[in-house]
Amino acid sequence: MRSALRQNIKQRREHNIVVSENDYARLTGLAESSLDRLPEIAEELLSEMDRAKVTTLSRIPATVIRMGSKVTFRSGDGEVKTVTLVYPGKADIAEGRISILTPVGAALIGLREGQSVAWTSRDGRRLEFEIVSVEAPRDDAN
Repeated sequence: MRSALRQNIKQRREHNIVVSENDYARLTGLAESSLDRLPEIAEELLSEMDRAKVTTLSRIPATVIRMGSKVTFRSGDGEVKTVTLVYPGKADIAEGRISILTPVGAALIGLREGQSVAWTSRDGRRLEFEIVSVEAPRDDAN
């Protein structure tokens, strides 16, 4: 599993990602506090934060995925899904709210419309998707 996650990180480095100062601080703290429980995902999220360009929220384009963003993506098989990226306590897959502490959640942060990414799911399947649209979060989304 660990080598698959490292491969995910390597492939994502093809894209420049950007995060707000607030998301950076909260996500770094969350990842560090999750290292014992979810080491692979926590390490992946920390790696994403290490390579991210960190800037003020006002400089983040609306088309960039941040915490609370509603994201529509198309999978490699053509299926279209819409999800909202949330912190673990607000996650509810039935409601389309996915945690940042999942492989797909960590893959989404900082990407923008039109970008594609591939990752390995928890069950070892190779998955790929393209970001179709991003809706900026409401103020109360986080």
